[in-house]
Amino acid sequence: MVLGVSKKEKIDSLADTAGVSLAASAWKRLKRSPVFLIGATIIGIFIVVSLLSPWLAPHNPADPMLIEQVIKARNEIPPAQPGHPLGGDLQGRDFFSRLLVGSQQTLIVGVGATLIGLTGGLILGTLAGALGGWVDSIVMRLVDVMLSLPSLLLAFSIAAMFARPSQFTVILAVSIVQIPVFARLLRGSMLAQRHSDHVLAATALGVKKGAIVFRHMLPNSLSPVIVQSTLVLATAIIEAAALSFLGLGNPDDRIPEWGQMLGDVQNVFDTHPHLAAWPAVCIIIVALGFTLMGETLREALDPKNRR
Repeated sequence: MVLGVSKKEKIDSLADTAGVSLAASAWKRLKRSPVFLIGATIIGIFIVVSLLSPWLAPHNPADPMLIEQVIKARNEIPPAQPGHPLGGDLQGRDFFSRLLVGSQQTLIVGVGATLIGLTGGLILGTLAGALGGWVDSIVMRLVDVMLSLPSLLLAFSIAAMFARPSQFTVILAVSIVQIPVFARLLRGSMLAQRHSDHVLAATALGVKKGAIVFRHMLPNSLSPVIVQSTLVLATAIIEAAALSFLGLGNPDDRIPEWGQMLGDVQNVFDTHPHLAAWPAVCIIIVALGFTLMGETLREALDPKNRR
């Protein structure tokens, strides 16, 4: 009887997945995954707060409205008080408002760097995977050189080349570091597609190489790259915060950013640790959200996990 039930369950499972696309099957598994739901909730809250932060912030983040409570001789800053739940910073500005508005800058840097890195990686990966030969060799040797360096060190070196640091230089530095990751992944996926049945059939029928690449190989190779972009977003946010912490970000502190807020208080961390704790916790939680969502997406879209 046990064997009969087991066989029946297997037949029912096969019937449920028969005729169901990989995307639909993946979404069905994702909806039942608590890890994915936690990650998606974190990211959803982060995006909503970031987009609405100018309206959610109770005060102007650049206004030193509490400056009279700052006593530099005694290293005192405004404490938590009515209207200012987290108190003020070293310049007398409302810390809660700066934390909210800083989320928007963090989102802009993370998404901007990921999109630029993804675009560059798609171009290089497509060239290497589609053309092969000496083009593949040149692109992959360049990718190998970039991947041989620690990503943060490479981003730091690129950002330091600019005479005037800004938010754009941070985005550019982080995005260049991400390009080889996407390029290698897409190239590997396209090489696997090159020997698939539908590509071989299209080649045998005399379909032009350009049509084969852009209609068959590239669309079927994008899934792992798109999933990787969610994981890269977490890395991009951390690296951008590190560059801002080191003083290579936007020098205008009237526009808050979480990494910049960490760098501004490194000299008073012993006496006012909460000024660093809040932005650090926000960075960690957001990076964790993207990581959880990316890992579950990768598992769900893996055809080997389809049951």
